[in-house]
Amino acid sequence: MTPAPQVATPLDRQDERLIQPAGPRAVAGSFARRVRDGDVGSLPVVIGLLFIAVIFQALNSTFLAPANLVNIAGDCVAVGVIALGLVPVLLTAQIDLSVGSMSGIGSTLLGIGLVVHGWPAWEAVAAALAAGVVTGLVYGAVFVRFGVPSFVVTLAGLLSLLGLQLKLLGANGSINIPFSTFIVRFTQQMYLPRPASYVISAVIAAAYLAAALARNRRRHAANLSTRPLAGDAARSAALLAGLLFACWYLNRDRGIPASFALLIALVAILHYLLTRTLWGRAVFAVGGSVEGARRAGLKVNRVYVSVFVICSFLAALGGLLAAGRLASASISSGVGDTNLDAIAAAVIGGTSLFGGRGSAYSALLGIMVIQSIASGLTLLNLDSSVRYMITGGVLMVAVIVDSIARRSRAAHGRG
Repeated sequence: MTPAPQVATPLDRQDERLIQPAGPRAVAGSFARRVRDGDVGSLPVVIGLLFIAVIFQALNSTFLAPANLVNIAGDCVAVGVIALGLVPVLLTAQIDLSVGSMSGIGSTLLGIGLVVHGWPAWEAVAAALAAGVVTGLVYGAVFVRFGVPSFVVTLAGLLSLLGLQLKLLGANGSINIPFSTFIVRFTQQMYLPRPASYVISAVIAAAYLAAALARNRRRHAANLSTRPLAGDAARSAALLAGLLFACWYLNRDRGIPASFALLIALVAILHYLLTRTLWGRAVFAVGGSVEGARRAGLKVNRVYVSVFVICSFLAALGGLLAAGRLASASISSGVGDTNLDAIAAAVIGGTSLFGGRGSAYSALLGIMVIQSIASGLTLLNLDSSVRYMITGGVLMVAVIVDSIARRSRAAHGRG
C-alpha cells in the first residue's frame, strides 16, 4: 500500500505546528491569542462606537435617524482629513502640533484668493495646497538637518502660521466665500447619486476580495500559509452587505455626502501607500526602530521629510473643506478644537503614539467617535464642556489600551 504524500509545512508554521482542528473553535482560539499578545487592532474603537450609538440612541431616539447620521458624516470630513495626515507622522513616532494652524492658512488663502484677488477657484486651491507642501518641507528640513525635536519645530510653526493668518485676514478678520463657489457646493450640497452609491459599494467589496486573493497567491508562491478562500469570500460578502445597508439607510434622507466619499477615497489611498509600497514599509520600519531602519539601508531622512509634507498637505486640504463647509474663512479657522480633535482622532482610532503601529483607518474611526459624541451631546442640549471632558476621557482610555498592548507584545517577544 503506497503511503500518502506528505504535505510540506509552510515556512511560517514550521516552528508552531497547529494541532487544533480547523473550524470556529480554532478561529476563536486564534483570535483570543492575538488579543492576549496585544494585537487588538481596531476592536476597542469599534466597540466604543457601538457603545456610543446604543447610549445616545437610548437617550434620544433621533441619534440614529438617517438625517442625523448624514450630518455626522458631513461634519467628519474636514477634521478627518487633517487627522489622516497625522497618521504617517505618528507612525514614525513624531508629532505635528501645527495642523490646526495649517488648515487655517489653507482656508485663509482660499478666501483671499477667491474674494480679495478674484482668482479662479483652482488657483486659490492650488495656492493653499502648495503652502501646505512648502510648510511640510520646512519642518522636515529643520528636523533632519538640525535635529530639533518635532514637538518644538511644529510648535514654532503653529505660532508662526497663526500670526501669518492674522496678518493676511487683516482688521476684518473674516471673509465670506460665495455659496456659488464649487467647494462650498461640494461640501454643503453635493451627495452621491443613489445608484452610484450601490455600485461603489459593490466595487469596494470586489476590490477587497481581489486583494485577499492576490495576497494568498503571493504567500503561496513564497511557501507561506494562506487563509481559506471561503473565509475571504465570507468577509467580502459581509462587507458588501454592510455597505449596501449603510447606503440604503442614508439614502432614506439626502444620501452619502460627496465630501465624505472623498474622505473615504483618501483613506483608501493612504492605506494602499502604507501597506503596499516600499515607502509605507519604510514608515513602519522607522517608527519601529530608527537605528534598525538605518542599518537596513533605508533613507530615514527622506521618510521623515515625506511624512511631514503629507501631513501639512492634508492639513491644508482639510482647511479648504472646512472653509467650504462654513462658507467663510476667519481668525477662528483652524484654531480651538481643530488641532486637538485631529490629534485625538488619530490616537483614539488606534495609531500608537510610540510609533510603528496604526493604519489610515485610524483617522476615520477616531473622527467618527469624536463627531458621534459631539452630535449626541448636542441632541441632549449639553454644552461643550461635557464634550471636552468625555473626549478627554476617551483619549486617555485609548492611550492606556495602546500602552497595555505595547507591554503585552514586549512580554511575548514581539516588540
